[in-house]
Amino acid sequence: MKRILTACLALTAIACTPQTYGPVPTKAQLKWQDMEYYMFCHFGPNTFTDKEWGDGTEDPDVFNPTDLDCDQWAATAKAAGMKGIVITAKHHDGFCLWPSKYSNHTVAQSSWRDGKGDVLRELSDACRAHGLKFGIYISPWDRNHPSYGTPEYNEVFAGTVREAHEQYGPVFEQWFDGACKPKPGQPKMPYDWGLFNSTVRSVSPNAVIFSDVGPDCRWVGNEKGYAGETNWCRLDTEGFAPGEAAPARDTLNMGNVHGASWVPAECDVSIRPGWFYSPSTDDKIKSVEELMEIWFGSVGRGANLILNVPPDRTGRINAADSLRLMEFRAAREAYFTKGRDAKCIVIQENIKYGQKIKSFVVELRDGADWKEIASGTTVGHKRILRFAEPVHGMIRVRITDSFGKPDIKSVEVF
Repeated sequence: MKRILTACLALTAIACTPQTYGPVPTKAQLKWQDMEYYMFCHFGPNTFTDKEWGDGTEDPDVFNPTDLDCDQWAATAKAAGMKGIVITAKHHDGFCLWPSKYSNHTVAQSSWRDGKGDVLRELSDACRAHGLKFGIYISPWDRNHPSYGTPEYNEVFAGTVREAHEQYGPVFEQWFDGACKPKPGQPKMPYDWGLFNSTVRSVSPNAVIFSDVGPDCRWVGNEKGYAGETNWCRLDTEGFAPGEAAPARDTLNMGNVHGASWVPAECDVSIRPGWFYSPSTDDKIKSVEELMEIWFGSVGRGANLILNVPPDRTGRINAADSLRLMEFRAAREAYFTKGRDAKCIVIQENIKYGQKIKSFVVELRDGADWKEIASGTTVGHKRILRFAEPVHGMIRVRITDSFGKPDIKSVEVF
């Protein structure tokens, strides 16, 4: 380990005079990137109807968790090593998990808890109690609201967002979904994304805003949890918008090497086949091996991982999902331990000054010579490279191409 540390110090020395290159992250984006891993909770009427997209005509009474326990959600997320929870406060069906004054399709119209229930209040309080960050997903698509499809709806939606942030913040991430399929004959909704983003900024200036084009973090282009082998935190957003007007999926997956804005990737994936709970998927939870591969393909490629764990019809994280999360954490801890033989190398760039590294190689000392045992392109916040087989001896990282002088934050061997 002394040799490894010496190599790390030598690497760090080359970046002793930081030089900024291209767009750089804000303080909020840096804090967000350090979170790396947090929970998504898809919860609402769809939980009780075996649907992924409700149509907005469901009876509010269908939402009826028998034993809602948001403290259990938070405790589970904390024990799993997650840093926060993002809740689907309003999905495409328009049903609000809090008694919003901007809708008549909410928990207040449900007989659940005599119309006095409030999922956002319970979850935001539980997150604070367990030291977790609280995030909100609010879909602009609303298949229930009578003004949807008109310019007036933009003000309704902005008010809905403002209300949720003011009542339940602080909010670390605002998740905007770009999905939208108007009914036959219904005009395309003219979304005012500038208004929506400025509304978030006005009430939650430290919140990171997610969408296909950010402005603060972007969709990775798939729902499998994998960022590109090459993954730039830069993106060109001019002329694009969330949804149908988003950049191509391969662009979202890799970013733009010379992109004008700092918009890092977030990998969203569900622990189950669907986003909402269904009893038919109790035996179809992703294996530990699958989750480990997702970890290497997301956090290991410089992106954040938001893993969906949908509460069941009781209003609790199902025991099967909880067990798998604990097994997943144990597997990560077992893998990322320091030992005599090296399984992988973890490199972090000091992204405070931009993303610069274009390619690098990892080499093992073989007598008087060095032989390549791994190679990669971008590094960004974090890059994890696994070796074909465990290695023993002196290892070095050699930057083969970069934009200006590279800034290495850390190198670790596990």
